[in-house]
Amino acid sequence: MAHDHHDNEHHIIPLGTYFKVLGALLVLTVLTVAASRFDFGSFNTIINIGIASIKASLVLAIFMHLKYDDRLYLVLILTSVFFLIVMYFFSVLDLFTRISQGPIL
Repeated sequence: MAHDHHDNEHHIIPLGTYFKVLGALLVLTVLTVAASRFDFGSFNTIINIGIASIKASLVLAIFMHLKYDDRLYLVLILTSVFFLIVMYFFSVLDLFTRISQGPIL
């Protein structure tokens, strides 16, 4: 019986890499807290989502081994993020296109 042999070996990441990513995550967390202390106006959300996206990317790439895994998983995650952005866009679009009715008495 013929079997397709795929390379199912786990990629071994050096312990130092985990500590570097941990340090980066801690620095980004401190940056998040520091950013919450300042008022950037309309950029507050953009800055916070940017920092959170960097942290999520580090976790996905290193801790979840996505960097070394099959590219199909990367495509699936990016597709999910794309549709999340599309759903968010339509929600915001709905909020900004509503007609104000005023108070109901």
